[in-house]
Amino acid sequence: MTKITKEEVKKVAHLARLELNENEINNHAQQLEKILDYIRQLEKIDTDDVPGTTRAIEVVNVFRKDEKKSFDCNEELLELGPSREDKFFKVPKIINE
Repeated sequence: MTKITKEEVKKVAHLARLELNENEINNHAQQLEKILDYIRQLEKIDTDDVPGTTRAIEVVNVFRKDEKKSFDCNEELLELGPSREDKFFKVPKIINE
């Protein structure tokens, strides 16, 4: 069982462009060691007969029927906007020619 050294934490911090003080380096080394210990425990579990999954719980997508519906509130919606031109919202120009 290897222990995470301060030099390894400093190297990873350097690669990630992080500035860590000595206290943070020690703290991260301990946390990483705990994470690796937990992974070692998980590696001991026999998962040969366990099917792969992408979620802990099953997720079902609920679709509604795609139906055409008439909408008669266009004028009311256009009145809610800050500015309009004919049947459209008028917005500031954002592209220069």
